[in-house]
Amino acid sequence: MQEYLSSGGVLELSWSSSTMGNPENIILLCLIATGTEQQHCQQQEPNPSAGSLHLCHQPGNSGCRTSGINSVKSSRGDFVFSADRLIRLVVEEGLNQLPYTECTVTTPTGHKYEGVRFEKGNCGVSIMRSGEAMEQGLRDCCRSIRIGKILIQSDEETQRAKVYYAKFPPDIYRRKVLLMYPILSTGNTVIEAVKVLVEHGVQPSVIILLSLFSTPHGAKSIIQEFPEITILTTEVHPVAPTHFGQKYFGTD
Repeated sequence: MQEYLSSGGVLELSWSSSTMGNPENIILLCLIATGTEQQHCQQQEPNPSAGSLHLCHQPGNSGCRTSGINSVKSSRGDFVFSADRLIRLVVEEGLNQLPYTECTVTTPTGHKYEGVRFEKGNCGVSIMRSGEAMEQGLRDCCRSIRIGKILIQSDEETQRAKVYYAKFPPDIYRRKVLLMYPILSTGNTVIEAVKVLVEHGVQPSVIILLSLFSTPHGAKSIIQEFPEITILTTEVHPVAPTHFGQKYFGTD
């Protein structure tokens, strides 16, 4: 892929019936959001059944946030500050994808106000350890939301992802799931996490993956394995900041 996406674009992965027979033929359609295209991308509603990667629009100085995470010169304080801003952006967009119902409330002055509220039955799941960095951002937006955890590590010899721990709300099969993992490099860890969720009765179509950065290969691998999943991220680039977890938690 010659062009890479950041801030406000949409990367959609689509296929014809013949493509499904050969996953390597998956077509990557890249739209760089500028001018009227940007307006179109912002208004486009994610369709979980289409299997697509949506880039969150970053208003203003978006480059400062991503540069603050990728730069080797960034202190841990600057790194965490930039990361938390991006996390909040992605979490807010993820919440925008959840179903809601209309409601009427009474204001302090006694007037009626027509608004909306989230439907019940949502939860978060973080892929440990780096995914835990996104938990506070989710709680800041949804204080009472339940959050499950999955621990997945790669085998040193085979490099295959292995599940070591998983704990979810007991009724997770009834819930919409915000799956949190900041860096999509190969996509293997997320694929294993989704498999665990499916084993617990969760349909891929109700999973919204929240990430900060993704490689083209990582996004393609996930959509190829689970075509119904929706991915939200801020940037698609072949070089992913794989040092994220160590830098964020101060273990580098």
